[in-house]
Amino acid sequence: MSLQWLVAWSWSLDGLRDCIATGIQSVRDCDTTAVVTVACLLVLFVWYCYHVGREQPRPYVSVNSLMQGADANGLQNGYVYCQSPECVRCTHNEGLNQKLYHNLQEYAKRYSWSGMGRIHKGIREQGRYLNSRPSIQKPEVFFLPDLPTTPYFSRDAQKHDVELLERNFQTILCEFETLYKAFSNCSLPQGWKMNSTPSGEWFTFYLVNQGVCVPRNCRKCPRTYRLLGSLRTCIGNNVFGNACISVLSPGAVITEHYGPTNIRIRCHLGLKTPSGCELVVGGEPQCWAEGRCLLFDDSFLHTAFHEGSAEDGPRVVFMVDLWHPNVAAAERQALDFIFAPGR
Repeated sequence: MSLQWLVAWSWSLDGLRDCIATGIQSVRDCDTTAVVTVACLLVLFVWYCYHVGREQPRPYVSVNSLMQGADANGLQNGYVYCQSPECVRCTHNEGLNQKLYHNLQEYAKRYSWSGMGRIHKGIREQGRYLNSRPSIQKPEVFFLPDLPTTPYFSRDAQKHDVELLERNFQTILCEFETLYKAFSNCSLPQGWKMNSTPSGEWFTFYLVNQGVCVPRNCRKCPRTYRLLGSLRTCIGNNVFGNACISVLSPGAVITEHYGPTNIRIRCHLGLKTPSGCELVVGGEPQCWAEGRCLLFDDSFLHTAFHEGSAEDGPRVVFMVDLWHPNVAAAERQALDFIFAPGR
């Protein structure tokens, strides 16, 4: 019995040795590139299975319940209304200055205090600046001291971006007209926001809202969105940056208000500018012109109105926020960090 077992065991080892030798020879005969490719695919498959296995199953959500939940959380027609008490753009309390100073310290530790004197001064004395400002200019969130101040800026303030926007006037206008065809008397198309006005109607279609891209809207205006990436001074990385199409219907009046900060210039490119439309900034009236940019500091008290008739159609501008020309590059980088969306 023992002899038979030993013979069988010896035969098994010979067979295993032959099998291994055959396998090695097969690998040698195979193309090395193919082997590496198969190995990589195997590793990726194992990685995919691992991560899928870690994820919790997601319950099915119907479209209706999703939209109801979105409305409850401040999402209306694809537009997000920030309701977070932590948001520096929307917080108005004593804790805001502490939060800003903490963000500045964190930035300085990572990078440098060099060039931060004006921002440090502004944050340290923010309460005094905001409370003691004359009523004609009173930014609601952040005031950077020692910036030249004027209600309107010349086209040379941001010459490159102004000329680029004006050269692409027809492109932006065509994409707006395609969007506007979706309007009807019974509903507001997806992606548009209706703003509160004492009279008339004011609609906005955001591509960038408080520093956050709105993907669904950007896909509807791809050429306009790509144009934003070519602007040298567009504010796109902090909560003070916006880009949108603004539509003012005949008879509409926008209530006088202040913008959140003086670190930006608001640029309006006229798309449709019927007579009877005016922008008033710091008590100074100006009119839009089709294909031309109008630059102003919206931290000044400002309003806009459309006194034309229904036959004149709406006033339409493409609005984009640009950096104030006297905010230095180091300051821009720090302000992007301090006022990053969600910080």
